[in-house]
Amino acid sequence: MSVVSSSPILSPSSGRLSSNSSTNLPLFSTSFTKPISQKRYPLIVFSYKSGTGLTSEDKKELLKRYGLDPDEFLSEPSPKTRRRKEGRGSKLVVSDEKSQEERTTHRLLQVLGGKARRKKLLSPKGMDVRPMMEVVKGAAFDILQSAGGCPASLRPGRWLDLYSGTGSVGIEAISRGCSEVHFVEMDPWVVSNVLIPNLEWTGFLDVSSIHTVRVETFLERAEQFVGKDGPFDYMSVTPPYTAVDYEVLMAQISKSALVGKDSFIVVEYPLRTDMLDTCGCLVKIKDRRFGRTHLAIYGPDWAQKKRKSEKKIPIVT
Repeated sequence: MSVVSSSPILSPSSGRLSSNSSTNLPLFSTSFTKPISQKRYPLIVFSYKSGTGLTSEDKKELLKRYGLDPDEFLSEPSPKTRRRKEGRGSKLVVSDEKSQEERTTHRLLQVLGGKARRKKLLSPKGMDVRPMMEVVKGAAFDILQSAGGCPASLRPGRWLDLYSGTGSVGIEAISRGCSEVHFVEMDPWVVSNVLIPNLEWTGFLDVSSIHTVRVETFLERAEQFVGKDGPFDYMSVTPPYTAVDYEVLMAQISKSALVGKDSFIVVEYPLRTDMLDTCGCLVKIKDRRFGRTHLAIYGPDWAQKKRKSEKKIPIVT
C-alpha cells in the first residue's frame, strides 16, 4: 500500500505522522493505491477519520495547526452509544456544550434498477439529509438512458454525485452501468454511518471515491480532481434547497473543468427557481415538475436533437 499525502496525516502502515512540504494540496488528502489485507478502500479527500492511532494531544495539535477547532472534530460518542450501533440502523450521539442530539438511520430507500436493483439503502432519520424522491430519481435515469442512446442502461462513464448524502443517486448510477462514481459529501457522520455502509452493502465500494468536503471547495479545486481522466460524463446536483444560491452554483459548475462538451448534468431544484436554458456548452434537454420539486437535465446538443427525432417517429399499429 502507498499513501500519497500533501499534509501531515497518519500513515496507516506506520501509525506515525508524515508530511510532504513539496506540494500544496488540501488538508487530509489521502490516496490508497493498493489494498489493505487484499481489500481496496475508497479515496477519501479532505477527511478526518478517527481510529488513526494518534493520541488525543496529537490530534488536537494537528487540527490547531490548520486553524480548526479540535472540540468540533474530536467529540466522541459514549461507550453506551457505540454499543447501540447494530443491525439495520446505527445510532450516534453528537455532543456539544449545550445539548446532545441523537442521530439514527433507517432503511427507506432502494436501488431502482440494474445490478443492485431492490437493495435497500440506509438514510438518516429527520430532515438533515433529504434524499432524492424515488419517482424523481427513476425519471432522471430514464431520461439519461434514452438521451444517451441506450434505453436499457447508462453509457459507461464516470459520475460525479454532488451533495451525495446517502449516495442513492451515485449508487443508482453504478448499478445501471457507470464504471466509477465520485461522491462529494461534507458531513463526516453521514459518510461513516450511511454512505460507506451503503456502498459496502451494494458491493460498489471498490469503484467509488469519497470526498468529504464542501461542494463549493470541490468546484474551486476542480482541476486537481479531473486529472488525466478529463471531465465527468455525468453529474448530479441535489443540494439542500435553502442552503444554496442556484444562480451562483450553476455558474460555478458551467465554468468548471469537471464539465465537458459530452457531459450530462441532473439538477434537482425547488419551485419558483429560475433555471437557465444552458449550462456552459450544454443545453437543457428536459425540465419536469414533481409537486414542489423540479428536475432539469442538461446535455450535449446532439442528445437534444436525438430526443426530438425520436418524438417524430410514427407509431405503427
